[in-house]
Amino acid sequence: MAARSNARKRAFQILFEADQRGVPVREVLADWIRHARSDDRQPPVNAFTMDLVEGYADKVKRIDDLIVTYAVDWELDRMPVADRNILRLGAYELIWVDETPDAVAIDEAVQLAKEFSTDDSPSFVNGLLGRFKDLKPNLRRSES
Repeated sequence: MAARSNARKRAFQILFEADQRGVPVREVLADWIRHARSDDRQPPVNAFTMDLVEGYADKVKRIDDLIVTYAVDWELDRMPVADRNILRLGAYELIWVDETPDAVAIDEAVQLAKEFSTDDSPSFVNGLLGRFKDLKPNLRRSES
């Protein structure tokens, strides 16, 4: 698996854990970093994973608002936990990480959905992130 794909997967796992535990994502990130430093069996949390998690944490309210606004007939707390966190990570990378091509951000999120969620999730993730891609210039402009 490519290093960046692996980093995305770990970022997703951190977001997922934080969501499940009901704690801030930065707290879980710190736990993962501490664990990797104290247990040589655990791989270190790489810089890209940290950037994704920190970037999401900085935009959490805006990202959740976007998902709620554009996920037709879905409330955030009613979505499968995996989908919700894949969308959060994918939306952050798609909208705010200029170094990642849009198609790559979407494809990587779809791959996470295939691996970690339901059979319907990849198309749901693809559709919603595709909508964000189309709206990306306006979404960044309208940021408060």
